[in-house]
Amino acid sequence: MAGSSLLVLIDDIATLLDDVSLMTKVAAKKTAGVLGDDLALNAQQVTGVRADRELPVVWAVAKGSLMNKAILVPAALLISAFIPWAVTPLLMLGGAYLCFEGFEKLAHKFLHSKEDDEAQKAARKQAVADANVDLVAYEKAKIKGAVRTDFILFVYHPKVHNTASFPTF
Repeated sequence: MAGSSLLVLIDDIATLLDDVSLMTKVAAKKTAGVLGDDLALNAQQVTGVRADRELPVVWAVAKGSLMNKAILVPAALLISAFIPWAVTPLLMLGGAYLCFEGFEKLAHKFLHSKEDDEAQKAARKQAVADANVDLVAYEKAKIKGAVRTDFILFVYHPKVHNTASFPTF
């Protein structure tokens, strides 16, 4: 009798450990998706910046990204706990914004001439090469864009957020 209850206890512990390992695997997969986006985002935002300014720009983007996550994670938990019906409309709004951004990129590609794009690129290269030009405003604009992109990718990334990923209480 005592041996069978010990076996039941060991079975319960094994089942619990199996559940914990499965949840850890899912969390690690989602974290890897977020980190992969952050790495790609940081590498993209450093293009067009002087070599001696790359680390400060990456650091500023990382601080902005950390601030996004410090705000968004508690907000997502609160929304899913107190107003779970709002999750779907919020995700739909974000998806509509991403559609707008995609349309804007396509419209720019097809409606702007290559000469304008090349002239803008040449002016940017000349400004980066000139030591007398202060590129602080340019860097701030790139940092702001990177933090905004990080916000959108974190909230609407399919690997991180799906309807099952918002915890319900």
